[in-house]
Amino acid sequence: MPPWLLSSLCCVLAARTALGGGSAAAEEEEEEKLIRVLVLLPQDDTYLFSLGRVRPAIEYAVRSLRESGSGLPPGYAFQLTYEDSACGNRALFSLVDMVALQHRRPDLLLGPVCEYAAAPVARLAAHWDVPMLSAGALAAGFGAKGGEYSHLTRVAPAYAKMGEMLLALFRHHQWSRATLLYSDSNPERSCYFAMEGVHVVFQEEAFHMAVHSFDESSRHLDIDDVVRALQTGERVVIMCASGDTIRNIMLAAHRQGMTNGEYAFFNIELFNSSSYGNGSWRRGDKHDLEAKKAYSYLQTVTLLRTVKPEFEKFSLEVKSSVQKQGLHEDDYANMFVEGFHDAILLYALALQEVLKFGFSKKDGEKIVQQTRNRTYEGIAGQVSIDANGDRYGDFSVIGMTDPEAGTQEVIGDYYGKQGRFEIRPNVKYPWNHGRLRLDESRVSEHTNNTPCKSCGLGESAVTGIVVGALLGAGLLMAFYFFRKKYRITIERRTRQEDCNMGKHRQLREDSIRSHFSAA
Repeated sequence: MPPWLLSSLCCVLAARTALGGGSAAAEEEEEEKLIRVLVLLPQDDTYLFSLGRVRPAIEYAVRSLRESGSGLPPGYAFQLTYEDSACGNRALFSLVDMVALQHRRPDLLLGPVCEYAAAPVARLAAHWDVPMLSAGALAAGFGAKGGEYSHLTRVAPAYAKMGEMLLALFRHHQWSRATLLYSDSNPERSCYFAMEGVHVVFQEEAFHMAVHSFDESSRHLDIDDVVRALQTGERVVIMCASGDTIRNIMLAAHRQGMTNGEYAFFNIELFNSSSYGNGSWRRGDKHDLEAKKAYSYLQTVTLLRTVKPEFEKFSLEVKSSVQKQGLHEDDYANMFVEGFHDAILLYALALQEVLKFGFSKKDGEKIVQQTRNRTYEGIAGQVSIDANGDRYGDFSVIGMTDPEAGTQEVIGDYYGKQGRFEIRPNVKYPWNHGRLRLDESRVSEHTNNTPCKSCGLGESAVTGIVVGALLGAGLLMAFYFFRKKYRITIERRTRQEDCNMGKHRQLREDSIRSHFSAA
């Protein structure tokens, strides 16, 4: 081969190598700046946080960051993948399939919301060092972030935050006793976990509580029986159920004479949605007048609502997108929709901080740390995340300020970051001027053991006591000989039963833990 030809071939090969290397470097840089997001939410539109409802909000946030030019570092972009969590194990399977079969590990997990779906995903996220942001997983058990839930940040107020709000409200009224009444009928058990959050906070303060639950979907539910059970408990009742069930309870309480100032009722409206705890008494039926009277002793706890011009634009766009899917309802921008929008903004802020210190999107733990102890502007107002990775909750209390007209309005607000409850100025507080006559020292009749000072013992009573004492002595002697004779057999049996019970208890705890780790 002539020397000049050999030289030409070498030049061509060198050029190809240089071009190939440059191409590989460019692909690597593009991959580094591509943020893979796996969204795990249910396809089923009966959920308030279904993919159809939340997806428009997530894409609105991504689009806003891209258009602003300052939300993400130059060249970075989101790649969104949506999977049906089905509020169960499918969420975990989707994550494992993405990593094991597609060989693509997500850089960010959004969701799940349901507690039983979120628990195993959160454990795997911690193991694989992947940040997990959710507007769900609100149960008290997820508050323990030291181990298996270390990579979870909750961008909606957890149920325990609502418990802190109710604690501030109780301190305002100087109450320390409560009855917790909730419906435990749906698979995600929202009211159960909500009341658990309240119970955890009240228990830390050594409040006395009575707890009652019922299944509002049962054909055999008797609301009158539910209300009668309340009469054996405390005078301040905190309730969580659907709006219609709350109304039926208040009607039954009114008919049983419990709306005369001796009881105070609170209704929890979950998720800024009328699906849970709609506080309105009006239905346009024959019971409206009665319900209006009953609701003068009911106050509704809901998330604090703020109005920003940008929020109005956001709500209209989400509403338009959701309606195109055939969904028509009142609550298009509920807590979950807002929360997942704000989760995208939070991740973008945390990523920018991490990159400044020379880390990358793969440093999940560093990103998680930057999501905490942070306040930023969300779509509906300021969002503050505490040091534990949980959003502070701001709440409002709605009460009837005009019993004649049945007018209901916000009468007080709780600001979670400051831990402060404030009555709104220039609002007629409905329970002032002695309207409430709660006696927390009252003991229910069935537990009243106060001795009667005027009662004496008659002759027949004394005789009965003597005879009873003799019979008791005889029975004790018989029991002594019986115990002595069979003690060895009984002790052997007890040891065996204790062993079996211990194995059964451990198996049950392991089974529960595999689905959800309670606090």
